Amino acid sequence: MLDVILIAHNLRSAHNVGSLLRTAEGLGVGKLWLTGYSPYPQGENDDRLPHLARKIDAQIAKTALGAETTLAWKHRQDIIALIADVKKAGYTVVALEQAPAAVSLPAFAAPPKIALIVGREVAGIEPAVLALCDFIVEIPMAGQKESFNVVQAAAMALYQFRFKT
Repeated sequence: MLDVILIAHNLRSAHNVGSLLRTAEGLGVGKLWLTGYSPYPQGENDDRLPHLARKIDAQIAKTALGAETTLAWKHRQDIIALIADVKKAGYTVVALEQAPAAVSLPAFAAPPKIALIVGREVAGIEPAVLALCDFIVEIPMAGQKESFNVVQAAAMALYQFRFKT
């Protein structure tokens, strides 16, 4: 049985976070970690100003359509410490990014416990974070555009991990 954690690092769009919650829930992700400056839904012990937390929560809810209440999620500022913790828990950490050392997504065999990192919508995952990953995978591009939206890319990878035969 595949055990998947999704880590969304430094996303700027609350709508992307909501859509990612919905996608992750639909593809059986066990937990979504929102790290760095990624927006996150309201939660217990939320230390943000109440009016800001409500505004961001409403933006996320618009695209999450309830997944923010059914999928386990947590916010954690420090992705470096999170990576160390998930590795200690036996997860293989995989970044979804275009990089010279990347393995093509269709050729990658997902291990039983995987933590997938997706990153900034425009600039991608920072080199310091990539250096801590066990693998980097990338989606082969067939058109003229150089990349996909972070949510669509995550959906492709998660679907591949979940249903690859």
